Amino acid sequence: MSVKSTVTEASSAPQQTVAEATRAVVEEFLAARLAGDTAKLVRLFADEVDWQLAENPGVPWIRPRSTAAECAAQAEELMAYTVPEDARASVHTFLVDGTDAVLAGHLSGTVRATGKSFEGPFALHLTVENGRITRHHLYENSRSIAEACAP
Repeated sequence: MSVKSTVTEASSAPQQTVAEATRAVVEEFLAARLAGDTAKLVRLFADEVDWQLAENPGVPWIRPRSTAAECAAQAEELMAYTVPEDARASVHTFLVDGTDAVLAGHLSGTVRATGKSFEGPFALHLTVENGRITRHHLYENSRSIAEACAP
């Protein structure tokens, strides 16, 4: 007589917490930005994004955005208007609480058209839901950037 076990073993892989999932998506986002991988960025952004970046009419890459494609295109536009070799960003704080992540650091660059540099601190608040970025609020030194864009 044979006996067949109906007991199934639980997966030994630990479940990922919401915060761990958020951190993983944000790390993918940062890697895609660094690599200039627009296709990956489109996949990481939700179909509709709560995008906030202080309006700065003198800065061509800063404008309202709301779709995944528009949000992802910001990286390409930034590279078109600035000197890629001069772009620097450092993150000194990376906090995650559930679906929210906040990064703080320093950025700098040079505007291609004017040759002028900009720099300053930044803070980025991202929200990740269902594996995609639904909120992108960036706070930066908009005055320095505007001055670097002015002829």
